[in-house]
Amino acid sequence: MSHARHVVLNVNVLNLGIHTGSWQRSSEPPTAFADPNYYVRMARLAERGALDALFLADGPALRDHPALRPSQALEPSVILASVAAETEHLGVIGTLSSTFNDPVELAARLLSLDILSGGRFAWNVVTTYSPAAGGNFGLADYPDRSTRYRRAAEFVDVVLALWRDAGTGRGVDHRGEFFTVVGSLALGPSPQGHPLLVQAGGSPQGRDLAGRVADAVFSAELDLGAGIEHYRYVKDAAQAHGRGRADVKILPGLITTIGSSRAEAERRYDEQNALLPENHDLERLSQVLGEDLAALPLDEPVPDRLLGDVADPAKFAASLGFRESVVRLIESGGLTLRQAVREFSGAGHRVVVGSPVDVADTIERWFLAGAADGFNLMPDVFPDGLEVFVDEVVPILRARGLFRTHYAESTLRERFTGTATPTERRVLAGT
Repeated sequence: MSHARHVVLNVNVLNLGIHTGSWQRSSEPPTAFADPNYYVRMARLAERGALDALFLADGPALRDHPALRPSQALEPSVILASVAAETEHLGVIGTLSSTFNDPVELAARLLSLDILSGGRFAWNVVTTYSPAAGGNFGLADYPDRSTRYRRAAEFVDVVLALWRDAGTGRGVDHRGEFFTVVGSLALGPSPQGHPLLVQAGGSPQGRDLAGRVADAVFSAELDLGAGIEHYRYVKDAAQAHGRGRADVKILPGLITTIGSSRAEAERRYDEQNALLPENHDLERLSQVLGEDLAALPLDEPVPDRLLGDVADPAKFAASLGFRESVVRLIESGGLTLRQAVREFSGAGHRVVVGSPVDVADTIERWFLAGAADGFNLMPDVFPDGLEVFVDEVVPILRARGLFRTHYAESTLRERFTGTATPTERRVLAGT
């Protein structure tokens, strides 16, 4: 099977599952999210299915009240060091914010992890849109979107410059808007040259950053048409920056609730939702759309005034990418508020509730239609939500010629890009 025909499949290990009530249904103890061995167990399960990578999110602030859901508490690069040491092939992808880190320290920490893993690490770059995180870092005035993305672009360029310089003795001399860096890391290159870059963010600035530097994009499109548009947009941006369209992989999030039949999966889904406080998902949708929806009638269409363009994108507190995806889904389906809440499912990514064949059909349809190069899988509950994917969905994808039977590459770069060494990316002035 040619490299180009492999669907990319990462598993996003969020708490004990993407569903808020997952900790009440998992066979793992509710505090497993604070145990490095829990992530090692999930990684070994993913490696059993020859999945591409284990993906960790990060939020440098408390999101959910602990009484609602015990929250991920361990810093991602620490967890991934444990995972890398206990696996042979599985890639490890960590989310770290450009807003709340220093580029020199982060470049050294992540290159160290890449070397430790034998060239299996990727950094998911985010700018962090949570004002609560700003409070944790003493920011009285949270930077607006434009400032965060300008800082992120320069931050990435500094990190790339330090990684490319590692072991050469040349040194970096960067003097920009946000950073002045003169010197070198006390590290050599990793087996894959340096870590891969993943970008998560659907704003125009985020998509441009992805086109310029990313090896992969974690996207949030909810319907096929939007997926195709986003796929073309980012690939076009990569081409505009002198890169190949295949240089950046588009990986939407895919939430799965799997049963032996569609009816069984629906029962599982309804049982999970019964564990949630009343209006939980409605409150989450309110956060995404930027307005309290509690007073609106559930069985009438979502008002047009909530679906138009954001008046001032620079001051919009939530994710523009999530909002755009949800608005597109509501408008294309003419959804009532109740239907929108169910489709949104409190998480902002495409949801498949069905049999293993249903899940495989969605993956194949998006892949062949040019809407995705693969997916970041988000099982409802760990470990059984991942087990059923590995044991029942992966064999279907293999039978259809869409997924590998074994690992053939030694580094994550070779697996994602088909090349052993990094290609040059266009950097901003000042680097």
